[in-house]
Amino acid sequence: MIAEFLAGGAKPEAGGPCRGLAVSPLDAPLLDAVCRLVDLLDHPRDLGALAPLLLKEITYRLLTGAQGARLRQIAADGGPAGRIAAAIRHLKDRYSQTLRVESLAREARMSASAFHQHFKNVTSMSPLQYQKRLRLQEARRLMLGEGLDAAAAAFRVGYESPSQFNREYRRHFGAPPRRDVAALQGGSASN
Repeated sequence: MIAEFLAGGAKPEAGGPCRGLAVSPLDAPLLDAVCRLVDLLDHPRDLGALAPLLLKEITYRLLTGAQGARLRQIAADGGPAGRIAAAIRHLKDRYSQTLRVESLAREARMSASAFHQHFKNVTSMSPLQYQKRLRLQEARRLMLGEGLDAAAAAFRVGYESPSQFNREYRRHFGAPPRRDVAALQGGSASN
């Protein structure tokens, strides 16, 4: 869809180099399109006909907005950002598996050092840091949504050591798993 818009002449706003993650103000037309898409959930009969049109509008508004250059860079066929996006999808699908940066780099058709640099440019973190964040977020979701304890969640997302998981969880979320989950659920718990 992005390639279709670019071929049709949609021009992203000019911007500086596209590095890392960025945030920009949400404009009213984009917000309106997203709200209309969400509102369709209350009208299942209209969903099939209107959702594709709204997704197309949202894509257009993103492409012509402040982050358009970044989106174009990510979507570029064969470009480094596009290959990193594929590697990120791979990581999201296999976050619990042991990460082999060399394998990801080979799949992205890059040297390990180039892959690492491009990955960091796109995500503002290393592949290992990114995987760790995915694992911790999924573990938190499992504890909140499925009622798993910290050790079970840690093993499910690929940690081999519950103590390492607890240390990294506390560092990332600011509290040990049990206390963090209790606070999110509106209760309290000791370490």
